[in-house]
Amino acid sequence: MSRPPFADPPVGVQARRLETRRGAFAVLDAVPHGVRPVGTALLVPGYTGSKEDFIALLEPVAQAGYRAVAVDGRGQFESAGALARAGYGLGALAEDVLAQAEELGPGPIHLVGHSLGGLISRGAVLRAAAAGRKPFASLTLVASGAGRVASWQRVKVRALSVTMPVFGAARVWRLIHRSAPPHDVDEMLRRRWLANAPAQLRATGRTLRLEPDRVARLAAVGLPTHVLSGERDGAWSVPSLDRMARALGARRTVISGARHSPNAERPEATAGALVDFWSSV
Repeated sequence: MSRPPFADPPVGVQARRLETRRGAFAVLDAVPHGVRPVGTALLVPGYTGSKEDFIALLEPVAQAGYRAVAVDGRGQFESAGALARAGYGLGALAEDVLAQAEELGPGPIHLVGHSLGGLISRGAVLRAAAAGRKPFASLTLVASGAGRVASWQRVKVRALSVTMPVFGAARVWRLIHRSAPPHDVDEMLRRRWLANAPAQLRATGRTLRLEPDRVARLAAVGLPTHVLSGERDGAWSVPSLDRMARALGARRTVISGARHSPNAERPEATAGALVDFWSSV
């Protein structure tokens, strides 16, 4: 899971609920001070993640003139869960993203998805295109690949799906973090882990293990796309991300010193790369 550098929203970042036709979602919302935003970034987190994975991006993005809205997906942390497991399928989660974008308009919406959030964001773009809609000005895939995750990651995700119902979330957390020292970020991560809906983790874990390659379909949409990652990544290899970027005709950015979560590990550099891409669209 991503580990943000801090847990409390910076001054000027509002923690609130975004009401949509698909229900309410917990968000962190940062608006440029004293100026009209030139666009809005909708930030979609990954597996076991939350809006806090983007917390260190919000201030620099807002300072660059963009509104930045990071969301908890359905069943993640502070957003309510679905009534049925089908509510966590990729199509349902993609439709949630489209509903969120509708509420954040009008104006350019730059969609950013980290890891699993990239697969969901791609699904939202494809779903909109199939309906003849173009709600997004751009798409950035952060450490998110062409299809299912690498083989070792599939084993880990499958193991989590099996052990959670047996041991429960609290015991799994204690087993994984037995020696972790107390810290405000650790406490937020613990609360998030316990709040995540188990059905959401199982269903989205299945997506990570089985999602097919949809790069050709995404390329056919013609949306300006950005593939951003760290120097190393265990979920999707960096060479595979390079190949995906070439197939998409996308901008490619590698963040020095970062691994799977450049948004949390190198937020200033990541924010700069995002803003530079958006300003070119």
